[in-house]
Amino acid sequence: MSTSIIIVLILNFIISLIGTLAYSVRMVGVRTGKIAVSFAVFNILMLVSRTAVTFQVPILTKFVEHNSSENDLLNIFNLIIIVSGIATVIGAFLIPTFQRIFSKGVLYFAVNRSIPRLVMHSFSKAGLNYIKECAAIPVKENITEINIRKLPIRIIIYNLITVSLVTVGSLAPIYAGSIAPDLRATCITLSSIINGIATILMSIFIDPQLSIMTDDVIEGKCQEEDFRSVVIAMVGSKTLGTFASLLLIIPSSYLIVFIAKII
Repeated sequence: MSTSIIIVLILNFIISLIGTLAYSVRMVGVRTGKIAVSFAVFNILMLVSRTAVTFQVPILTKFVEHNSSENDLLNIFNLIIIVSGIATVIGAFLIPTFQRIFSKGVLYFAVNRSIPRLVMHSFSKAGLNYIKECAAIPVKENITEINIRKLPIRIIIYNLITVSLVTVGSLAPIYAGSIAPDLRATCITLSSIINGIATILMSIFIDPQLSIMTDDVIEGKCQEEDFRSVVIAMVGSKTLGTFASLLLIIPSSYLIVFIAKII
């Protein structure tokens, strides 16, 4: 396996891991009472994720340009998706630990009001010791006691679809370029269409509902346990959505090629 693919796998792992941990940010906001601050602090990790995406696309595109075997490329793309799915599963297990660490970070930032100081504190001896103390494993009862009837099934399904589209949207256009090399540039630019559909679903159906639920918990209209169940279900749908994209990579790629030919 080439060095470039190893780098892409690492970047995808980071992107998927951060994307999974993002679901727990609202829980931290509810527990600390500082929702806006929670998202502000989490933007540090999102910056890392966006940087990883920026490097991933050109590295993967260059690899495709120098490898013409579709079967080999398909295996590589499937491996990338599988690694992303594994990162999602690991992220789910890390959520209890992340929530404790992140809560401390939010409260520290609320007092000191400095991102650089927060970052420096995180790598200090006291910060590293606290991270060790925060290590925790998921509680089985949090999953077994979920009341399915109270879950927003439609939102969870929308999330599954959105995750599948986002995963395919970053990979299928590049793979489509290997199917139709003469339309490679056009295929890659069409990624914005797939990601755009995912963004619409997220902006209209998912984020507003999660925001309402967050406010309901703070106002006492919804129990924190019920909201935690929703977060767990959303993480589960993200995991399923990531692995479901394995079935979408080929049809999505050929659809992109078809659109590239007719526009």
